[in-house]
Amino acid sequence: MTLPVRLEYFALLREQRGLGAESVVTSAATARDLYRELALAYGFTLAVDRVRVAINNEFASWDRPLAANDTVVFIPPVAGG
Repeated sequence: MTLPVRLEYFALLREQRGLGAESVVTSAATARDLYRELALAYGFTLAVDRVRVAINNEFASWDRPLAANDTVVFIPPVAGG
């Protein structure tokens, strides 16, 4: 099964992907699976435990199942003051 999802990236992940947002079709079942899939494809250097995930404008568990047309946002740690 494949699902269309909208992705948004911030900070380091945005730099590593070279995009702020994109739409993809994935076979990932959960947010964790999706992040791992993207990390392999795009060379993300942050481990999943260093990143927060939000789905449809709410922070979510990494084990939350994905649904068609979800908006998934990956939020890395932010430095600054």
